[in-house]
Amino acid sequence: MKSEAKSELTVNQTSKSFGGIQAVNKCSFTIKPGEICGLIGPNGAGKTTVLNLITGTLTLDEGKILLGNESLNGLPPYEIVSRGIARTFQDLRLFKQLTVLENVLYAQQKIRGENPIFSLLRMKGWEEQRKKNWEAGMECLRYVGLAEKGNEITSNLSYGEEKLLSLARVLATEAQLLLLDEPMSGLDSQSIKQFFQIIHNLNKEGKTVLLIEHNFSIIKEITNRVIFLHHGQVIAEGRPEEIIKDQKLTEIYFGGKR
Repeated sequence: MKSEAKSELTVNQTSKSFGGIQAVNKCSFTIKPGEICGLIGPNGAGKTTVLNLITGTLTLDEGKILLGNESLNGLPPYEIVSRGIARTFQDLRLFKQLTVLENVLYAQQKIRGENPIFSLLRMKGWEEQRKKNWEAGMECLRYVGLAEKGNEITSNLSYGEEKLLSLARVLATEAQLLLLDEPMSGLDSQSIKQFFQIIHNLNKEGKTVLLIEHNFSIIKEITNRVIFLHHGQVIAEGRPEEIIKDQKLTEIYFGGKR
């Protein structure tokens, strides 16, 4: 069943602390269906923590996260994925000794809540389902340009290819809202152009994207709107070209405390 997330995502007065450190402090913003939005700010601003709160990796101290009128508070990560929200991670979290295709197939199993052990049992309809999974997995790899690498052991991939595989795993969930945590960091210019095209294609097909990225040139090129986070709070929102004109914000972004 295809996951849907066509309602607004609302982060409302959300807070999270770790001991005496306030990572997110009454943070509020909305992501509208169909946009490509950048979540920016200096290191330590709380950007990744916000993604972890949205996806259920961390629990809120206070506040609400809503998809439309439905609260996501307290839901485990797999339930949030089933509602159409999926994310990449900075550390990629790939299974290096599995093949490229097996990494994607594992993501498919997780979204359906399957126990991977059961996929080894030849139950009724197993062979037909296996074929469908294989075809869907290969389609995800084709989308990101890795179809020819399907049988390759993942540890043999370049860093750029690993980033593409991480994105393919997210596509395997069929989520409509994609949360991408620095997907283009560490990539060369050609790989960045490839990611640009993939993200634009996904957006044209109706996907919504929330993107964390430190390179403001990338943000200006790819996003419709940016949310500026500092000390765990939203201090500005607007179009990238508007944000860059604000001297106070640029000083925080390029020369703020880290």
